[in-house]
Amino acid sequence: MTKTYKVLLVEDEPGMQKLFEYNISKAGYLCKLASNGKEGLELAKTFMPDIIVSDIMMPEMDGYQFRKALMNDPVLKGIPFLFLTAKGEEDDIVKGYDLDINDYIIKTASPKIILTKIASIIKNKEKERKEALHEVQSAAGKMGASVVPSEFPHFLGYEIKHWHQPFQEIPGGDFIDYIKIDDSNLIVVLGDVMGKKWGAWYFAVAYAGYVRSAVRFVTQNNSSATPAEILAKVNESVYHDERISDVFITLSIVSVNNIEDIIRYSGAGDLPLIFKGKNVSSINSGGLLLGFDENAEYENFELKLSPGNGLYLTTDGIPDSRNAEGESFGLERLKETLLNIPPDADGIDYVKEKFKDFTGGRTDDDISLIMVKML
Repeated sequence: MTKTYKVLLVEDEPGMQKLFEYNISKAGYLCKLASNGKEGLELAKTFMPDIIVSDIMMPEMDGYQFRKALMNDPVLKGIPFLFLTAKGEEDDIVKGYDLDINDYIIKTASPKIILTKIASIIKNKEKERKEALHEVQSAAGKMGASVVPSEFPHFLGYEIKHWHQPFQEIPGGDFIDYIKIDDSNLIVVLGDVMGKKWGAWYFAVAYAGYVRSAVRFVTQNNSSATPAEILAKVNESVYHDERISDVFITLSIVSVNNIEDIIRYSGAGDLPLIFKGKNVSSINSGGLLLGFDENAEYENFELKLSPGNGLYLTTDGIPDSRNAEGESFGLERLKETLLNIPPDADGIDYVKEKFKDFTGGRTDDDISLIMVKML
């Protein structure tokens, strides 16, 4: 599916608004309008455009003030920016470039030139992003530091799969792991390190290593060790590691036993586990975030499964993502979506489809969803 790029146009003259919006939309872009910098700043936070085109002379907050406000926002400062102006004086151009803009568009320029500039800047930005992504993925591969399995685990009597989509296709803070203890016991792990992209990914690698070490330690003499025991061991290790003890992370751990068909679950600061049987219910772990208290205690929750029952683990990327109107997908909508999965449908694919219909493919964070379903 071809991506529809989003343009935020900030212009106070109604005539110019209509002219530019018409040509930008006709070229296949999704265009939203703001009448001054103040409106543009608020709209940028929810719309998250691929490029911003802004007038300079506007009421309330002019273009220069608007640009400075964007540069002070860690999320918005990287969005490509074009000044739209009737002026072509040297001082105005220099002042704009001092604010690290990409280019100027003179209002009297033809629509073809304006659209060519927009397309060129978006193309170059995409090229830079893909090159950076390739470098990170290459480095991760050389380090053997993948934090999301490329294949789903094979576990007798169960279908286990996940959907993972890193924010802007750059490895980030979510990590997933499946650790097979023996033919009857499997550990499922879902973690979410605060932040996005490379910085969060670095800590996700460290945490994933701690979790694996904790599982080995706890299960070496007891294959039925509980998720709460594993969490307690991870917490103890994190507490004593100054590199990561101050980094916020949520962690969900589930153990699956295919002899008794029992699921045990424990979590630390995570979103509720969602259980789907005839109805949909959720379990809130209430576990303390990792690294805050060396002696923190974690609770086990136990579920007995029947054929067709499933459970779902997610990080906050899905519920926090918003549509073009700024409305969050939300945890309740996720539960409703899970409740309405048709009997013959793939649960992960169904959620993915409904999520993308709602958000238009827009995400605000890494996306992770794990399904454990008894066949």
